Amino acid sequence: MSLSLPALTGPAQRAGDFARGVKVMVDRKLFNPLRLDHAARSYLHIAKFGPFAGVVMHAAQSRPDSPAIVDERGELTFRELDEQSNAFARGLRASGVNEGDVIAILARDHRGMVLSMLAAGKLGVRAVLMNTGFAKPQFADVAAREKVKVVLHDSEFTDLMSAIPAEIPRVLTWVDEADNVDASIPTVESLSSGRGVTALASPKKPGGMIILTSGTTGTPKGAPRDKVSPFVSAQFVDRVPLPNNGTMVMAAPIFHGTGLSQFTLGIALGNRVVFQQRRFDPERTLANIVRYQADSLIVVPTMLQRILDLDEAILAKYDPTTIKVIFAAGSAIPPDVVTRALDYFGDSLYNLYGSTECAVMTVATPADLRKAPTTAGKPPIGIRIALLDADRKPVTTPHTTGTIFVDNGFAFSGYTDGRNKEMVGNLMSSGDVGHLDEDGLLFVDGRDDDMIVSGGENVFPLEVENLIAGRADVFEAAVVGVDDREYGKRLRAVVVPGPESARDAREIKEFVRENLARYKVPREVIFVDELPRNATGKLLRKPLIEMDVPTA
Repeated sequence: MSLSLPALTGPAQRAGDFARGVKVMVDRKLFNPLRLDHAARSYLHIAKFGPFAGVVMHAAQSRPDSPAIVDERGELTFRELDEQSNAFARGLRASGVNEGDVIAILARDHRGMVLSMLAAGKLGVRAVLMNTGFAKPQFADVAAREKVKVVLHDSEFTDLMSAIPAEIPRVLTWVDEADNVDASIPTVESLSSGRGVTALASPKKPGGMIILTSGTTGTPKGAPRDKVSPFVSAQFVDRVPLPNNGTMVMAAPIFHGTGLSQFTLGIALGNRVVFQQRRFDPERTLANIVRYQADSLIVVPTMLQRILDLDEAILAKYDPTTIKVIFAAGSAIPPDVVTRALDYFGDSLYNLYGSTECAVMTVATPADLRKAPTTAGKPPIGIRIALLDADRKPVTTPHTTGTIFVDNGFAFSGYTDGRNKEMVGNLMSSGDVGHLDEDGLLFVDGRDDDMIVSGGENVFPLEVENLIAGRADVFEAAVVGVDDREYGKRLRAVVVPGPESARDAREIKEFVRENLARYKVPREVIFVDELPRNATGKLLRKPLIEMDVPTA
């Protein structure tokens, strides 16, 4: 098989993508060709208020009394979401928040978070979705860089507010009595009280949202999400058959691209979205699936692993067969987790490969994952990928590693600090390297900057990590490069052992030696109780590189 660079996107290609996108949306019931008035109204809402607010506003008109979200305080309909966010938007405006301002939202998944995002869209305010796992320096740096005017936050993050100037106003999105917050700080409820609930006039232009990158190597960068085409939805539902008018359990945080995109799409499809009780709990996730007879589940890979790592007696208590789609994204899924997920939930796992910057790149379907558990799948409609070598020439043979580039019209247009990703024509660099097989399935070998050069040999840690994590006596594994006088870098494997593990470093090394090239064998194997991760489950490699290791 020969691989070739995708053709540059021209008028004919765009027209073809448009036609196929319409067909996908009709087939998935996102668009009813017999009700063009509904389609036009939905498009106008999205164009005026942005994708998220526009979708909810359309739902409030087309199915006002249908359940929209469920959190620990109960259920809200689309009408209630729309009206309460109208009142909150008026309260924010009365307190000095105006069109074009930038606000920060630091909240877990609940009605306060949803109402804050809706109010921002209706006011034409730019909303920075902050990571709930931030430490003070990261929070302060992002708030300063994005010129945040007001912070909307849950009471549990009150201490974090000391990292920013005291004159920046605060609004509480959720209050726990145990946090003993200052009663003078306004809340969503206090700012909404007595305000009108009728529709607001549209802003001159949508405010947009800023989604932050993972920040695994430093301060997260801001990636604006300003493009408002409804055809973004076609890229998801082309290869992921999310159900209509069902129930979605949202385990992933909606401050991140995975949760936000699927929350918005779930609402557009008429689904009721069930939030966790603000913090992820694997057994409660299964209980919610059964209680609400959910047909879709949104997770990041570490959540899926924690569910499947539950005791077999706990897993046997729940029948998850109502689930038709498990949507996972955010990081690579270990192959053993893929196989266990398909066996426990049935053929329902869809793994999206994308990024905050590039949006959707490829999707692996259950059939793809049954065939090759480590594959990232194939690109959906309207997206093209290419592998380029170090000279940025196309890789034309299977199983040959190159940097992954993507042509996606809905990728971001640059970071908020003015920087951008590398571009080659219409193609944007993902920052990852990978290869394609004979069938055109993509395999991600690792981050370009994760490559370890040890003794002159190039090692991508993901291959070694997957091998070690595939052992029955290992829960998780990470491989990093640490400075070495003789080899430049030496490989360090950090392993979370299972209950049957002998915690024998020599055994792990010998296992790798028997399965991979000698230069891929870790010089160090360290056993730990858990790996450091951020709030979206992404591995933090820097602490593993810097950790103190006792000398033998």
